[in-house]
Amino acid sequence: MEEGEKQIQQARDISISAIAQTMVIYGVTPSVGRIYGVLYFAEEPMSLDEIKDEVAMSKGSVSNGIRELLETEMVIKVWKKGDRKDHYIAEKDFFRNFFSFFVKNLRMERNLIAKANEQAKPLLREVQESTNDEETRRLAEKDLAHLQSTEIYLEWLMRFTNAMENGEIFEYFPKKGEDE
Repeated sequence: MEEGEKQIQQARDISISAIAQTMVIYGVTPSVGRIYGVLYFAEEPMSLDEIKDEVAMSKGSVSNGIRELLETEMVIKVWKKGDRKDHYIAEKDFFRNFFSFFVKNLRMERNLIAKANEQAKPLLREVQESTNDEETRRLAEKDLAHLQSTEIYLEWLMRFTNAMENGEIFEYFPKKGEDE
């Protein structure tokens, strides 16, 4: 390998390491981050075996990592003519990756809180209407008010996630260079 190729590989290794470390911030393991990084810099779609050799992990671990990346749409499965194995490429648009990851998680958060509110509100209303104890009634009313404030948050959260999905967010936070 000539010196220029070594330097390119060194630069890629540095970048892949940074991608892996960054993904840890978002709750993704470093090994999954390395898989993504290798695919990000790959010139051609790669099979599981090729990825396994590149990241020095077991095929099972690579397969699990690929599955996780497919779920967040950071990796795409592609067909490669003349080969029966599945091949994968990285989604290289970091904005898209960021939005896909956060929209999925924010929608999950919204659903969990909304479901809890649906279950808790009737209980609190029942206490509010049936108790003779003024302190208990006050606590139920206070908790209902808290749940109402979470509903305001959930509505905002849906508008925010929709703005990420449809690109409206770029009207408020343009990509550098697009507003110039």
